[in-house]
Amino acid sequence: MKIKVISLVIILLPIYLKTVAQTPANLFKVATRFINTLSSAEQKLAIYSFDDKKRVLWTNLPVGQAPRPGIRYGDLSDSSRLVFHRVLSETLSSQGYLKTTSIMQLDDILNVLYQKAFDDGKIKKELLTMTQNLKWDHGNYYISFFGMPTMNGNWSFNLGGHHIALSMTTDGKKISVSPYFIGTDPSEVKTGKYAGLRVLSKEEDYGFLLVHSLTDKQKATAILSRSIPKDIITNPKSKQRIDTYDGISVAEFSDLQKAYLKFIIQEYVHNFEHEKAHEILEKMEKAGYKNMYFAWIGSLENDKPHYYMIHSPEFLIEYDNVGFQNDGNHIHAIFRETGNDFGEDILKQHYNESHK
Repeated sequence: MKIKVISLVIILLPIYLKTVAQTPANLFKVATRFINTLSSAEQKLAIYSFDDKKRVLWTNLPVGQAPRPGIRYGDLSDSSRLVFHRVLSETLSSQGYLKTTSIMQLDDILNVLYQKAFDDGKIKKELLTMTQNLKWDHGNYYISFFGMPTMNGNWSFNLGGHHIALSMTTDGKKISVSPYFIGTDPSEVKTGKYAGLRVLSKEEDYGFLLVHSLTDKQKATAILSRSIPKDIITNPKSKQRIDTYDGISVAEFSDLQKAYLKFIIQEYVHNFEHEKAHEILEKMEKAGYKNMYFAWIGSLENDKPHYYMIHSPEFLIEYDNVGFQNDGNHIHAIFRETGNDFGEDILKQHYNESHK
């Protein structure tokens, strides 16, 4: 009897998961609910044409340096915020949701840290004023929709602000969540009641775990003798592509080193909801490791500037930890599906199928 029950669970589990996992239909429903909480004036701020060029622009800069389109999160009513968090948790896993919302909260912590440094005489008034003008704030994140949510057509939503650039695009069948930029300043809070907080801890720890597992011969290939990038190479001001494969081929890794590499990849990919995350991982597994490369630049120690990149024809991960004072305490990280930024790949497929 127990065997029959277990067999039935195994058969039905994929069907059940399909009903609760992320789907374009679920995103449509919760996004529509959110938009319906907005007033007419708020909807005019939040909703743009799908063809608006702002849909494919992103930046990680503070709002004081780079204004964002959309409606300000801090101006939402409680009822709107409640539903918007459902939009986030429908797009992201619990891990990705907590990272994203913690980064928003970290802006308030950053303000407290600078104010405390000024009160203690550690920084001058000019520096405090400069940071205040950057408008770091938990409320200074902007939500924008491009195209009205629909079951069968193209639409997207963006969440943008300091250290967050999240873009979800769908054609009603498939979903893209690329590029997804996250960052933390500080990467580790050093003082005050939040001392020890590390929002992106595993992105850093797993990188060190992998690079320290390499043999001296492997390190000679993997560690590049270059200046540490002051930002991720595919930053908004660049061409946002890396055409070369630098570092060491993952084909040269031992099984243990491949396992450590997988820790890093999963840490980034599992920020997305279950179905999308496993779609990406299955694509990677199918492609294998033969065309995947790992590169490291900079220090092999914590609290010193360092950078790594994992690159294959299917995806790119970049991680940069430099800091304005070269203290290795300010992370920028990004995950990109090759050819599918802002839904490029799924929109191309949608167009081809619609115009046969």
